[in-house]
Amino acid sequence: MNRRNWKSVAVGAALAVGVAAPLAVGEPTDRQGWPSQGRGQLELGVERLLDDPALLEGQRVGLITNPTGVTQDLTSTVDALVAGEEAGGYEVTALYGPEHGVRGGVPAGAYVESYVDERTGLPVYSLYGPTRKPSPEMLEDVDVLLFDIQDIGARFYTYIWTMYYAMEAAAENGKQFVVLDRPNPLGDKADGPILDYPELSSFVGLREIPLQHGMTVGELARYFNGELLETPADLEVVRMSGYRSDDIRTDWDMPWVLPSPNIPTRETALVYPGTGLIESINVSEGRGTTKPFLWFGAPFIDETESYALAEDLNSRGLRGVTFRPMSATPSASKHVGRFSGGIEVHITDAERYESLPVGLHVLDALFTQIDEVDWREGNACRTAADECWIDLLSGSKDVRAQLEAGVDPDTIVAGWDDGLEEFEDEAKPYWLYRR
Repeated sequence: MNRRNWKSVAVGAALAVGVAAPLAVGEPTDRQGWPSQGRGQLELGVERLLDDPALLEGQRVGLITNPTGVTQDLTSTVDALVAGEEAGGYEVTALYGPEHGVRGGVPAGAYVESYVDERTGLPVYSLYGPTRKPSPEMLEDVDVLLFDIQDIGARFYTYIWTMYYAMEAAAENGKQFVVLDRPNPLGDKADGPILDYPELSSFVGLREIPLQHGMTVGELARYFNGELLETPADLEVVRMSGYRSDDIRTDWDMPWVLPSPNIPTRETALVYPGTGLIESINVSEGRGTTKPFLWFGAPFIDETESYALAEDLNSRGLRGVTFRPMSATPSASKHVGRFSGGIEVHITDAERYESLPVGLHVLDALFTQIDEVDWREGNACRTAADECWIDLLSGSKDVRAQLEAGVDPDTIVAGWDDGLEEFEDEAKPYWLYRR
């Protein structure tokens, strides 16, 4: 189907996306001038833009997105924007894909190619491969870059660094950058060490923010623009309405679209910042099972050891979680096809659950209970001079050093307090949804 015929088919879906709230102009405020954030209907940034696309009038539009770029009725942002071109007076000219691609099926860490989208006929430029920052050639036919991707609140989730590089490219090439804001499924709590920059800068942590950053992508973009980018972008954030960052875990009822192949549920997103650290050791973090990041195990963990691990972890007083012995056979990533003993993580109270303390306690228990547990690099991760995956994920070589020294995980967590306080003081001017 050519693009013209496809657009006529898509119009019906786009017209079904109707929201009553205007853009930021004229939004109700409280006496301090903050947007009123009651418990009303959640409206996403993309929904507010579709309701009033004046921001795009006369512009050639590039869209950075993936399958999470949808309205609450699951209409694709790509579909809705293309169908609305004539009425809005703009033209969508290019798509850009992050890790896992625009359609979302590419495995973690795998190269994503550029191609022409069969459905729309639009060029799709890869931002996860040799080019992670849009080149001038990729931006030739674009006046404004839109970003509409669901983040999950962890520094080592790469979508926010795709946004950072795209903002940098927009500033360098004179393009406007617009973020269509979405909720942070972890709420507004910042946690974890601040990344040691530039020593440990990588695509799983490019700049100096906490491991759990506690901000929406729109707030992060404002922070990047004001504090970290050498040349600020011409930035606009289309913020949400009806969003409460402090109680999102109980109040956010929109459908979950998996943002990457191994984050299939909202519960997975809640555990990911902590159990994602298991990637750094020779134990499976659950990739290739039905419980990625909610299960961990290895062939060298037997049934008796699984029960001992569960008993140890359940004795540590960790809030909102319980641990159950469980065996699995991963079909991908570590220990493929090998029967493995391990543990399933059950969240019992999402409001009280603290992902990063749980992650550190899991690592500590594994190193304490199981002799075969080691950093995934083995002998290549033995000295302070070595750069290990745990260093890049945590953003600090202190985490590895303290775990190896047997420091209590709660003591490690307490050591982050001063850095987090400084970060929140710096980030506060860029918040959009809290006082």
